[in-house]
Amino acid sequence: MSSLPFFHPIQDDLQRAEGLLQESAPDQHPAITGAVELLLGSGGKRLRPALVFLSARLCGADPDVALFAAAGVEMLHTATLVHDDLIDGSLMRRGAETLNARWSPAATVLTGDYLFARAAYLVAQTANVRLVQRFAETLMVICNGEIRQMFDGRGKVPTFQEYEQRIYAKTASLIALAAESGAILAHAAEETIAAMRTYGEQLGLAFQVVDDILDFVADEQTLGKPVGSDLRQGLVTLPVLLFLEQSGDHPALRQILTSGSSDLTVREAVQAVAASPAIDRSLQVARNYIREAKEALRPFPSSEYKTALLDLADFIVRRRF
Repeated sequence: MSSLPFFHPIQDDLQRAEGLLQESAPDQHPAITGAVELLLGSGGKRLRPALVFLSARLCGADPDVALFAAAGVEMLHTATLVHDDLIDGSLMRRGAETLNARWSPAATVLTGDYLFARAAYLVAQTANVRLVQRFAETLMVICNGEIRQMFDGRGKVPTFQEYEQRIYAKTASLIALAAESGAILAHAAEETIAAMRTYGEQLGLAFQVVDDILDFVADEQTLGKPVGSDLRQGLVTLPVLLFLEQSGDHPALRQILTSGSSDLTVREAVQAVAASPAIDRSLQVARNYIREAKEALRPFPSSEYKTALLDLADFIVRRRF
């Protein structure tokens, strides 16, 4: 389980969610069971179920009901990773082999589909129609964002608004769902649900910006995947966008975006971006998102759960993994 201090107030909740995630459905094939064990045991921080529980505790929802939402949101996240790794051709994640490194594309796709269905089943156990609807809407946003990136995003320098739209679909939409889930289950006032959603959206945007920064300044062992992995796919993230905005051009980047990448060009581009002011400027963008996330919590009374959410926000821009 997570050792992050701001998760301590919900440690028992997270332990129960872990148990539920590991449960097998009736007649579940042993290959799927093994895949789930592999995926869930690969070192995730359980950020999304933690947000469900913190939101539920903050807003007064039944933690026994929130358990199913927390497990469902984490299972949905796990399913998206299976498909993402296959789409990107990734063979490593968090320092371990991905599912598609072991299995055929067909088996990998079907396993991802099964996990999506399992996630929907878990969320449906809350018997909350609004939450099930939000779950479905979020999955649509994630898939639509992936298709947009696939057809429109490779080799293109986006505007900041296009980049923000992409990372919202990829990351922030699911984190927003997690954060608002507890408020929805508590049947909280609309402004309370909206505040928790805003917190989650801004937290998620910051989370992905920091991920994009780490892709340039962390090492491969820390990342658990090759450095510059987005660049290898011709995908422009915020550090590159801000670097190009300031410098105008760079030979290695131009080659990557126009004719494809090689280890040499990626290494040259990563070094140039990492040594530039674009990294600090990107981090400032993440800090701005975090400021907005914390501001959304202002109306809530003081509690250990509010403190945990504020501390989590601060951690997002300090993390190095």
